[in-house]
Amino acid sequence: MISSISNSTTTPSATKGGSGATTSTEMQDRFLKLLVAQINNQDPLNPMDNAQMTSQMAQINTVSGIQQVNDTLTGLTGQFGAMQTLQAANLIGHDVLVPGNGLTRDVNSGLVGSAFDLGGSASAVKVEILSPTGDVLGTVNSGAMAPGRHSFSWDASAYSNYPNLNYRVTAVNGQQGVAATPYSTERVQAVGLVDGQLTLDLDSGKRVPYTGISAVL
Repeated sequence: MISSISNSTTTPSATKGGSGATTSTEMQDRFLKLLVAQINNQDPLNPMDNAQMTSQMAQINTVSGIQQVNDTLTGLTGQFGAMQTLQAANLIGHDVLVPGNGLTRDVNSGLVGSAFDLGGSASAVKVEILSPTGDVLGTVNSGAMAPGRHSFSWDASAYSNYPNLNYRVTAVNGQQGVAATPYSTERVQAVGLVDGQLTLDLDSGKRVPYTGISAVL
């Protein structure tokens, strides 16, 4: 009888503030106005069916309830984002591990180092230190290593003319290759929200999502 009410109550319309959102109170008010108008203009010989009117009223209550739940979730999401940003602010000035093969240089000792993950047991692991053009400057040879995360360092004081060094990990177990995931050590300079996603600004100039960090050092 009043099937058009369903569309009217679920289609967003502009509010006084021009936000384009429809509150549950506005939806209820619109529904009641339409219902009263239909009652006033109904055919006396074919009056509105009580069961249908009850069904429509139940429908608007359901829509109103969903809207209230959405409003609550939106508020909680905003609060969670603000709380997460405040917590992430504690990372400023700290080093973190992020996916990558860049090396961090200690200005005092001249050492460079980082960490990597092994996907399985390895009988031999080799870390090659690379120049910006890919030339091998040195090698760190290790014996057997268990699966998991391992760190390393290398004296790069003789290569101070290279501002950025990279590395490559090769791991084998006998004749079988072992997967190795390299990480870069970066220092957090700032945190923020970008399109609702918490991000970290690193000293290398990179911006990574908060979920992209593998460890806090």
